[in-house]
Amino acid sequence: MACLKFVLVALPLLYLTEASVPYKIGYFEQKIDHFNFIEASTYMQRFLYTDIFWDKNKGPIFFYTGNEGGITQFWDNSGFVFEAAKNFSALVIFGEHRYYGESMPFGSAAFEHDKIGYLSVEQALADYAVLITNLKIQFQAIESKVIAFGGSYGGILSAYMRFKYPNVIDGALAASAPIYMTTFQGSEREFFFTAVTKDFRNADPHCPSYVEEAFQAIETLKTQGAEGLAVISKTFKLCKPLVSVDQIPHLLGWIRNAFTLLAMGDYPYPTTFLAPLPGYPVNVVCKMMFTASDKLEGLASAAALVYNGTNGTLPCLDPDTEYIECADPTGCGLGPDSLAWDYQACTELALPAGSNNKTDMFPVLPFTPEMRAEYCLLKWNVTQRPNWTPIQFWGKDISAASNIIFSNGDLDPWRPGGVLESVSPTLVAILVKGGAHHLDLRASNPLDPPSVTQARISELQWISKFLQSVNSFRSSLV
Repeated sequence: MACLKFVLVALPLLYLTEASVPYKIGYFEQKIDHFNFIEASTYMQRFLYTDIFWDKNKGPIFFYTGNEGGITQFWDNSGFVFEAAKNFSALVIFGEHRYYGESMPFGSAAFEHDKIGYLSVEQALADYAVLITNLKIQFQAIESKVIAFGGSYGGILSAYMRFKYPNVIDGALAASAPIYMTTFQGSEREFFFTAVTKDFRNADPHCPSYVEEAFQAIETLKTQGAEGLAVISKTFKLCKPLVSVDQIPHLLGWIRNAFTLLAMGDYPYPTTFLAPLPGYPVNVVCKMMFTASDKLEGLASAAALVYNGTNGTLPCLDPDTEYIECADPTGCGLGPDSLAWDYQACTELALPAGSNNKTDMFPVLPFTPEMRAEYCLLKWNVTQRPNWTPIQFWGKDISAASNIIFSNGDLDPWRPGGVLESVSPTLVAILVKGGAHHLDLRASNPLDPPSVTQARISELQWISKFLQSVNSFRSSLV
């Protein structure tokens, strides 16, 4: 193992940009319902893989638990997995989540009422367990150990894979995984927009007050009838001018969503993952707000940075197509993926409440459990089961699990819902100072803060320990 330790120390010198790693595409025939012997229907699950780093004789398998989107976008933004694969000579597989990307049971009819019920965390976990088990046979890697990787919802799934299928998954890196929030535990979900506000306050102590001043300007203008709506429409360069004050709440949600993406994507270099953003976009926006003589103009520039990118190629902006209101106040994305995430937010996952303008800088846009229940019953004819989810997914009593790394960045607004302290010797919490949403899963970059470089080294060392412990245990059985 001395050679392995040497490679770990050399990690910061391995700059593998995500796009530089090619992938092969595979499809696997999955059961639509793993828990019903009567239902025999199947669908084709997409997965991506590369064996360019793999030592077939002794290399492990690194499996990315795909989350709420097409799997290629996660391949393109999870370069650390490949750096780790190079260090451990691993086979890399990225599994696509059912009902996202190309992995669509029932095709275009997937979101019909009698078919959407097959979208669940339990079914997705079973997909991954079955996929891994069969691919180990296909790749003639029966004895290979498996480490799960994932970020955000994908990080939750990585942890859950270790919870639910420790016979399949030997260890996991769960980055930015708010498992305490999503299992209806405590008040974590009340503080998401507070955490967003904190990020902007850290960039400039006055920044939240600039933002509040701009939102107050909108409130004042909306009382001025058509003239005020025209000013708002012109300032934000809206493609369709506002014609009613009833449109204001959606506009406010659209703006709030922009600030959410800015906080989550507050990476130290330009990225296109969540939106085309410059490096440290929170700092950029706070400078915009500070220099703007009219704070409303500054707010419009901040929204445009997210929805129109740094190049500003769009002649106008359209909140109706750029932001979809749903059961997740932080946003559900666009297209079919937004429907899938909306349904999941209405069933198994507890997601943040709205903003209150007391602990955060945003307008009062509440989303209480009662409001969510009413919305979900109307939209999907479903009701959440807050007492069942912590039983199903362990709640805060996770000490019986093992071999999981929980990493969280202090700039990530999802951090309050995550595991921030180590629970046991093998349930390890790593804090990434200066890190936004699962920054540690991204490829190493010369602009990375030292903390994320050290976090990745620690993560590799823990993965090594997880693999060694599995090897030691199996050897003891011989």
